[in-house]
Amino acid sequence: MGAMAAANPWDSASAPSAAGLLLNRLVASGIVTEEMLDISKKMAPCFVDFSRLQQISDIQAEIYQNNLEIELLTLEKDTADLIHPSYLVEKCDSLQSMNNHLEAVLKEKRAIRQRLLRPMCQENLPVEAVYHRYMVLLLELAVSFIEKLETHLETIGNIPHLDANVKKMSKALAKMDILVNKIEELAENILRWREQQKEISLCIPKILTEENYLHELEIVPALPFVSKAHAQTVNDK
Repeated sequence: MGAMAAANPWDSASAPSAAGLLLNRLVASGIVTEEMLDISKKMAPCFVDFSRLQQISDIQAEIYQNNLEIELLTLEKDTADLIHPSYLVEKCDSLQSMNNHLEAVLKEKRAIRQRLLRPMCQENLPVEAVYHRYMVLLLELAVSFIEKLETHLETIGNIPHLDANVKKMSKALAKMDILVNKIEELAENILRWREQQKEISLCIPKILTEENYLHELEIVPALPFVSKAHAQTVNDK
């Protein structure tokens, strides 16, 4: 673009040069006309395309540079807690306070060990009067929790075996369904058997009467001393 923006050596109006003087002589002699010089002043289409390509390349380079800057800013944002001075100061302060606490614990190690070994029974913890009612509620909750602690522990212990227990329960339910169907069939058979027994019990007296009647008919001819009137009464019966 800078080369294009420079003075045109073929332009006679520009500063005098060897090419300008030559052109003036050619125009004065009539070999070159002003129209030819005007045509030469116009930029060819190929040079226009070259300028556009140069602009596109410049814009792409600028975009690439902006992308690099964005990546650097993103990286700085992600690692701000590691490289930013304010975050590092906060971390140093927290580490220093922790270090001071550990040093105090190490200094009072013997007293802390004795205090931990000493039982906590028959000691009163000072609680302000404002929090007494909350302590009562807390004690009630603690008592109820301790009462149900074993149940909760059993429930937590059964959680890993929950799938196996569910499968066992499903199998037991399937077996119970089969047993219920069999019991229903057995109940129906028992009812049928009772009806049959009732029918048989009703038929037995009839059969016995018929057998007695036939037995009497067989006995009467075998007794010659029985009178005809008695035989007639038996037959009537």
